[in-house]
Amino acid sequence: MAILKAFKGLRPPRDIAPLLASRPYDVLNSEEAREEAKGNPYSLLHIIKPEIDLPENTDVHSQSVYDKARENFDLYKKNGWLTPDQEELLYIYAQTMNGKTQYGIVGCAGVDDYMNGIIKKHELTRKDKEEDRMKHVRITNANMEPVFFTYPAMPAIDEIIFKFVNSHAPAYDFTAPDGVGHHFWVIHDKAIIQQIITLFRSIPYTYVADGHHRTAAAALVGNEKKQNNPHHTGSEEYNYFLAVHFPDNQLSIIDYNRVVKDLNGLSVQDFFKKLETVFDIKKVGPDNFKPIALHNFGLYIENHWYSLSAKSGTYDDTDPIGVLDVTILSRLVLDQILGIHDLRTSNRIDFVGGIRGLGELKKRVDSGEMAAAFALFPVSMKQLIDIADSGNIMPPKTTWFEPKLRSGLVVHALD
Repeated sequence: MAILKAFKGLRPPRDIAPLLASRPYDVLNSEEAREEAKGNPYSLLHIIKPEIDLPENTDVHSQSVYDKARENFDLYKKNGWLTPDQEELLYIYAQTMNGKTQYGIVGCAGVDDYMNGIIKKHELTRKDKEEDRMKHVRITNANMEPVFFTYPAMPAIDEIIFKFVNSHAPAYDFTAPDGVGHHFWVIHDKAIIQQIITLFRSIPYTYVADGHHRTAAAALVGNEKKQNNPHHTGSEEYNYFLAVHFPDNQLSIIDYNRVVKDLNGLSVQDFFKKLETVFDIKKVGPDNFKPIALHNFGLYIENHWYSLSAKSGTYDDTDPIGVLDVTILSRLVLDQILGIHDLRTSNRIDFVGGIRGLGELKKRVDSGEMAAAFALFPVSMKQLIDIADSGNIMPPKTTWFEPKLRSGLVVHALD
């Protein structure tokens, strides 16, 4: 049974919410964050990427950066830019992109649910990235950014959400610079809150869609506080962390593509000869080619696109990992032909989120920076859930969710 808990959120006043809400910490580097927050004292980037307020050569993992995060968070509270709600509430956060809206429930997930596997994950985390966010949670004593969860859609919950949003004005309603609409409602009605929480208890598992490092950091700090508290009762706020829960049937995963720097010493002709043993190849031409189905890939090389279809017998559709196109490409091409054996450490490969479009792949090859690009058919939500349910882990850089959550519309304090 999944836990969903109401909480006293810290929120910005309506007039500054569009200015305070920022993109997540991990989609911008320090330079980009500095530029994005320039001239905007409200941006949450001053807390989640606090190095932007320190000299440019500052080590982002130095203590001064974490201290700056706490200092800025204290300033936001003092200035009334983040003020606490006076009662425990649930919230609804909806996003509109390309005419489609997805509705998430903002509430706290349980630390014990993460530790006990009720919250399922599909990616490995890196200890250094975990520890960075753990330090951030410890020093601010808050979950500054929500994590992005999904759950098996429940018509009864959908009905409550749609009825509520159609009969109440949103607390925040704005379009971000990237064109994505963000809509946020506060549920004050205790009966509705209890109804949603009760329905949620019948959901067996929830799933991390995006934000594995933030999820791990939030849960591990909560568990750490539990271990360090001799008077722990289980009701403390640190037993919970901030999440937005979306029904799985409203989400879509977009492609996550690959570019490679070289052909492992092969000529283009020899490269194609090796590809022909495992793919049916069709030359498409200079126009962008988007894969049309599972096991179909786009290859861009020497100013032309090609359609590659994996030959029968080269993959296993009964294996939740083996069926993934990222696995097929990694095994048949990156590993066996190009000699790229570890996607996490190799400097001969890079990854391009589908939100950047196929034009980005073409650009990086045409510039001479990369030798070839591969476009992939996106993973489905069913594949993600099947993998998480089977206890397997997806290969690196498999899923890309859009739109991304904006951080700062609500914050969860751990005290």
